[in-house]
Amino acid sequence: MTATAAEQHRLSPPSHPQRWLILGVICLAQLTVLLDNTVLNVAIPSLTRELDASTADVQWMISAYSLVQSGLLLTAGSSADRYGRKKMLIAGLALFGIGSLVAGLAQSSAQLIAARAGMGIGGALLLTTTLAVVVQIFDDSERVKAIGIWSTVSSLGFAVGPLIGGVMLDHFWWGAIFLINIPVAVIGLVAVARLVPEFKTPSSERPDLLGALLSTIGMASVVYAIISGPEHGWASGQVLLTAFVGVAVLTGFVLWELHIPYPMLDMHFFRNQKFIGAVAGAILVAFGMGGSLFLLTQQLQFVLGFGPLEAGLRTAPLALSVVALNLTGLGARLVPRLGTPVTIAAGMSLLAAGLAAIALLGGNGYGGMLLGLVVMGAGIALAMPAMANAIMSAIPPEKAGVGAGVNGTLAEFGNGLGVAVLGAVLNSRFAALVPAVVGAASLPAALASATDAGERARITDAFASGLETSQLVGAVAVLAGGLLAAALLRRAEQGESARAESAGAETAA
Repeated sequence: MTATAAEQHRLSPPSHPQRWLILGVICLAQLTVLLDNTVLNVAIPSLTRELDASTADVQWMISAYSLVQSGLLLTAGSSADRYGRKKMLIAGLALFGIGSLVAGLAQSSAQLIAARAGMGIGGALLLTTTLAVVVQIFDDSERVKAIGIWSTVSSLGFAVGPLIGGVMLDHFWWGAIFLINIPVAVIGLVAVARLVPEFKTPSSERPDLLGALLSTIGMASVVYAIISGPEHGWASGQVLLTAFVGVAVLTGFVLWELHIPYPMLDMHFFRNQKFIGAVAGAILVAFGMGGSLFLLTQQLQFVLGFGPLEAGLRTAPLALSVVALNLTGLGARLVPRLGTPVTIAAGMSLLAAGLAAIALLGGNGYGGMLLGLVVMGAGIALAMPAMANAIMSAIPPEKAGVGAGVNGTLAEFGNGLGVAVLGAVLNSRFAALVPAVVGAASLPAALASATDAGERARITDAFASGLETSQLVGAVAVLAGGLLAAALLRRAEQGESARAESAGAETAA
């Protein structure tokens, strides 16, 4: 069962005297993990040429990392709670460093794919354990600010990953993009060993091995279906079968967790309205951010005519505005003043407004898109730390690793859902508007089939219309989800206040 607010306050440890230094260390380790989600994209031509990699090989080089990482998030968080967060941080850094060394020296596609999978294991341990340590070393007065800085690293990783990869490839061979991780891993190992306090949940319960297996298979299957959907088609047998297996296995995981007395993920958390509200908001922030970035890269390249690196640079204001606002502590100052529900509602409303601005103003030039990106960044900077804090505060501190695993899993699911849903809206609208004689569902194929400049212009306009429609759908979904999340959180807070008043009255009597 979830702990009451009073119990959580009692269990919450005081702030660690070296907490800000520790936060810097774990954010550095986390940044390295997040960079590797995007840095490989710029090396695809080099990998194809030097390793004689096929298209399928390249896809697996990219997907092996994210599949393994997302599949193991819950298991990694549970292991951190049971066996010690410091131990899991050290294990994650070691695995990530070793995997990076093997990847950098790989001589074949198979070796690089295997190394990337190993890096994914280390990444899962690091992403869950770092957030659990933040909860462990900061008290309630500073935790929102610390989580804001922690969440900023995600945006920074997105912004600088392709840029770092491009700089490294201009001066070194492709393996250097992995070898730069090794000094960071070594520094992290030394710093974690010296600075981070150990924490684990004393427990005589048996490890939930079947739950770990089911969650890993289920999440990996769902993420694989989402990753492969755009390539193979959402209605293809491969995608549908993988999605069905993922949903079936995750359903089995839920039933198993409800059945056993020592669950890896206590399903009673989902009876907590505060937890449910934060979960709904977290999914929809990731939905809006992941889906919009998927659409933006296409709009910048296909509609506005920028190259890949130019497009990447022009999406950076989104991440940079998140970084700037979180480092100033704006969200952390607003949460105590406005309350978590209002802060989340304001952040989600800004995110929706940014999406709408890009849809309505970004079609004719970059100026309108820049405005939308900055507004989106402001919304994410407000909403993400508040929601992560709401999720973690709804879970007892001794289960912070599992809470971090839930938070990471929601981000993966929301990103994939945003790409799938908004991509499907785009494709549906585009297919409806493209002239029937072209008969192509993708923009490049349609342009290749066009017979004259007028037809190419109509095709480009149809694609721009599809982008506008999908971005507006995303804006409506994010706004509605934000208001729903805020309402659930408000109701949960009112319930907690009523119970506290009732308990105080009984004590006085």
